Amino acid sequence: MRPSWPFRALLRLYPASFRREYGDELWRVFVARRADGGGAALWLSTIADTMYNAARVHADILRQDLRYAVRMLRRAPGFTATVMLVAALGIGANAAAFSLTDYVLLRPLPFADAGRLVVLWQSQASQPTLRHEVSAANWRDWKSATTSFDGMAAAWTVSANLVGQGEPERLDGTAVSADLLPLLGVQPARGRTFTADDDRAGAPGTVLLSWSLWQSAFAGDESVLGHKVTLDGEPYVVIGVMPPSFAYPSRESQFWRPLRLDNDAFQDRTDFRLRVVAKLKRGVSLARARAELDVVSENLERAHPKENEGVRVLARFMRDEVSQQSRLLVLALLGAAACVLLIACLNLANLLLARALVRRRELALRAALGAGPERLVRQMVTESLLLALGGGVLGVLLAMAALPALTRLVPAELPIAATPEMDLRVLGVAALVTVLAALAFGVVPALRACRNLDAEGLREGARAGIGSRRARLVRAVVVVEICASLVLLVSSGLLLRTLSRLQARDPGFRAAGVMTMRTWLPWPKYERTADRAQFYDRVLGRARALPGVSSAAYISFLPMAFGGGIWPVELPGRVPAKGEQQTVSMRFVTPQLFATLGIPLGAGRDVGEGDGDAQPKVAVVSESFAQKYWPGQSALGKRFKVAFADREVVGVVGDIRVRGLERTSEPQVYLPYKQVPDGWLMFYPPKDLVVRASVDPLSLVPALREVIREIDPEQPISNVRPLADIVDAQMAPRRVQLHVIGTFALLAFALAAIGIYGLLSFAVSNRAQEIGVRMALGATPRSIVGLVLKEGLVLAAVGAVVGLGGAYAAGQGLRALLVGVAATDAATFAAALALVLAMAIVGAALPAWRASRVDPATVIRSD
Repeated sequence: MRPSWPFRALLRLYPASFRREYGDELWRVFVARRADGGGAALWLSTIADTMYNAARVHADILRQDLRYAVRMLRRAPGFTATVMLVAALGIGANAAAFSLTDYVLLRPLPFADAGRLVVLWQSQASQPTLRHEVSAANWRDWKSATTSFDGMAAAWTVSANLVGQGEPERLDGTAVSADLLPLLGVQPARGRTFTADDDRAGAPGTVLLSWSLWQSAFAGDESVLGHKVTLDGEPYVVIGVMPPSFAYPSRESQFWRPLRLDNDAFQDRTDFRLRVVAKLKRGVSLARARAELDVVSENLERAHPKENEGVRVLARFMRDEVSQQSRLLVLALLGAAACVLLIACLNLANLLLARALVRRRELALRAALGAGPERLVRQMVTESLLLALGGGVLGVLLAMAALPALTRLVPAELPIAATPEMDLRVLGVAALVTVLAALAFGVVPALRACRNLDAEGLREGARAGIGSRRARLVRAVVVVEICASLVLLVSSGLLLRTLSRLQARDPGFRAAGVMTMRTWLPWPKYERTADRAQFYDRVLGRARALPGVSSAAYISFLPMAFGGGIWPVELPGRVPAKGEQQTVSMRFVTPQLFATLGIPLGAGRDVGEGDGDAQPKVAVVSESFAQKYWPGQSALGKRFKVAFADREVVGVVGDIRVRGLERTSEPQVYLPYKQVPDGWLMFYPPKDLVVRASVDPLSLVPALREVIREIDPEQPISNVRPLADIVDAQMAPRRVQLHVIGTFALLAFALAAIGIYGLLSFAVSNRAQEIGVRMALGATPRSIVGLVLKEGLVLAAVGAVVGLGGAYAAGQGLRALLVGVAATDAATFAAALALVLAMAIVGAALPAWRASRVDPATVIRSD
């Protein structure tokens, strides 16, 4: 009697071979027990027994398969090592890429209810995506007029001189409103957070230390709480130490102090300095909050039409504070890793298929002895899983080693640590990739090798012709590999061309031979311009007297160091067109600045020692400034207003790229260092010392430190670096991009070359008899070489044609990363195609040579 369908379904829990051998017997036992009387209890006990016994049978078969797989892999150590290495490269690349992607784009920020945190910026109705910091008055009004948020806090990036803890030190920090840390849901690791009393104007100074500053300046002393420190000449009491993972608003912050805004701070709505963060109320969407902020900003525009004309609010989730370039680069990295994994899996499938075809006799013999096809497939898939497991472990180790190299790809604008972590999430993804890769490169070869196993297979050699269906499958795999490698070659080539174009750009100054360092003068000690001028004069006089120094000067902010400010300018009788930006990049400088930086003086003179506050206000402008506002005229003697004062142009100098090599810079204006009003914008007077020397700039550092120490022992020195390093740092992210994508491209290129080599080697071995017959009939070794080379070139051509479409799409996707290079750059595409052609020739060379060495008599007799 045929088993009932419920029992047949239950038998499906057993392996097929077990069902064939014992299925009928189990049914008979069940029928006998049912005849003795048994209803639901019988079914429950049968189900329990079946599940238990089926698990034992599967475990027993797995043990057998693993033992057999280990024996087989030990017999072929070269094959085993090759497969594990290729798998490790594919899995490791994806583990590292996913770790970075998860860290930058997916993982919640390290704050409580991070998904509700929103960053608010000021923007203009005419340019809604252009963001600015927020004025204190607007922050106060947004906070009081909105109901969509649980809170709205503010912060301001500051710097301060730390004195009294060994060598004076310049620290980067953040002034925060008292409600910021509670809003973020962060508590100090030691001590307490700020209170409303700490944040009152005129309250005693309190400070929170970063974990790294606590360790470096205070040696991790637990008694630091209550310790008094001096920041910019003011006393502060240490009330806490933040956790190591806290990095708001960026990982450069070394201390936090209260914001302590007084009434004067709320009077000027054009003083944009605050970073504002808010937390949405539960159930309130960002769209609803934006609609409310639009209404509030329109009301403020009506109440303050001059200061808030066109001012709107740009609200974004904190997690989305990643630039388009950073986001695109991370996604490009993930895509490149996926290409490498695809090529690796295809190569592994080729290797396993070739090995399985060689084992056809063994498989046919096992089939003749009673092993079913599913049993053989299971055995071969077990081998694949074992290989993938070894490759996965090695791949994770490679990914962990590669993670520190990806540090520079972590955007500085996110409040997270610089180094991604290989945590359980990433390991889980690596494990999933390992299993999927094993199935991807193991199942198809196993199914094809175990198809149609019969007695004929015992007589069959491994001689399937190159025109067979098996060979067509292998060909298709190699074509896909070539296609993916071409996409990565074009992507890395476009980035390489961009890097080359940027490095060829003239920054407008000569960086070689220039040493820079920052001496940020603290207030109130140097609040008077005369006191600062005396400091500059003494330092510059001593510095210029050092051996090898040709000139020295001070400037407010170094070019390309991302400091300074953009200021509006007014010209007599000139009304800007609608939407026109009349702005300049402004700096205060001392004499000899242009000579020191190598900025050419085109007309007029440099700022001079006689340009004091009591003298007429003067300025030196850049050529772009002069051409924009006085085209075709001499700018000398012309007047304009900037920084609340009317000024006369006394000199015109060359333009410099103050915003870096990639970004467009505003026209520049340079003002005399003695014409800074007392007590005016403490961060704007000159602070960066630049020294040009005929000797190694680094050799001057000890002498310059000693000069400053003798003039003011409490003055810290920071940002000590050659100007060439600042320019070089502009290219550092580009180099990291190129190195990472280029490494993946080289991996893909090498794996595709291996694929071509493997295919043609397999074809030559399979066609040995055919080649022998051809040579016996008169074919020359040269014609045989041409036959094999043609096979490789045809594959390369097909893969290249298909890959051009993918390369074009990749180029379009990378447009945001390209500067001065078209996404369809012909030279890049031509170079990538040439490399693919060369890869095909090199990959085919050895198999072609082996084919030409075939002995006709030997191969004909062997069959």
